[in-house]
Amino acid sequence: MVNRTELQLLAEERVRDAHALLNAGQWSGAYYLAGYAVECGLKACIAKLTNLHDFPDREFAQRCYTHKIETLVEVGGLAGQRKSDMAANPTLGASWLVVKDWDEKPRYQLWTEPQARKLFTAVTDPTHGVLQWIEGHW
Repeated sequence: MVNRTELQLLAEERVRDAHALLNAGQWSGAYYLAGYAVECGLKACIAKLTNLHDFPDREFAQRCYTHKIETLVEVGGLAGQRKSDMAANPTLGASWLVVKDWDEKPRYQLWTEPQARKLFTAVTDPTHGVLQWIEGHW
């Protein structure tokens, strides 16, 4: 079982891993791990919603066990806030448009340097990055 703090640490570590892979010219691994950082961050947001001794709602629990970014945004109760923040900050909105379709399937695909760098930047931009936005909610 993973807790919120561990998920936060995993998100940060996956970003470092993705950066190292970018520097090593390993585009596919970098792409996958950059998206995985977002998944871990969103799951940390979801973990914040749970209470230690509460028995989770079955549907809620089942929806948490996914790699789909859009589902995790919804389960985390972040869809409305994200929509307003994207409207107020078009650069953040553009970052979300790059990230939103990521799921676990990229581990079975080959990605190019431009694709990997585009996703990594959308995730890690210090001002308009998706992970920075997520950190404000975890």
